[in-house]
Amino acid sequence: MSQHVFAQPLKGDEYGRFRVKISGNSGAGKSTLGAELARVLGVPFISLDAIYWLPGWQELPDDEFRAIVAATLDKAQGGWVVDGNYSRPLGDIVDGAATDIVWLDPPFLLYFPRLIWRTFRRLFRLEESCSDGCEESWLKTFFSRDSIIWWCMTNHTVVQARIKKFMAADDPSAGGPGKYIHLGGWGGEQDAWLRDVKAMARSK
Repeated sequence: MSQHVFAQPLKGDEYGRFRVKISGNSGAGKSTLGAELARVLGVPFISLDAIYWLPGWQELPDDEFRAIVAATLDKAQGGWVVDGNYSRPLGDIVDGAATDIVWLDPPFLLYFPRLIWRTFRRLFRLEESCSDGCEESWLKTFFSRDSIIWWCMTNHTVVQARIKKFMAADDPSAGGPGKYIHLGGWGGEQDAWLRDVKAMARSK
């Protein structure tokens, strides 16, 4: 059993509303945790992938992406949970509005097999893709530089390095707002954190 205890699993704002962003590499479990967290908090779950990717894996232009995301967040006045990264096109739109930013950082050996399993389920149409009209294909999955598997393998340390920089700037001792929550390890830390979030939600 995990011994982790989170006295304040989420900060929220002064009105008790939670605006949470879930970050991490592809396959780390952002969507699964995000959907569960949104259910626990009773707020909308917003998938950035579902907004960004148009049918046929076409990318939404950056200005349209920013406008849609900003409008979607603005509509969710009671709080939200967003999953995804997209720091380049979005800048500070999500991070600046978030009260809490959760970095899912499991070991590569833990989440990579799950990504492989999810990819095969999507190839056989047993699981929905990340966005409508964006079906996985054998060609793209195994014979393309756009492969989600290749992306995951080559971006594990890249994502870690980028988010570590964000966390350093966020550190309260460096004058940052202290929004980041780092969940690493083999699952126990994440389970303990979510358990504490549920206890917090029940107490409200």
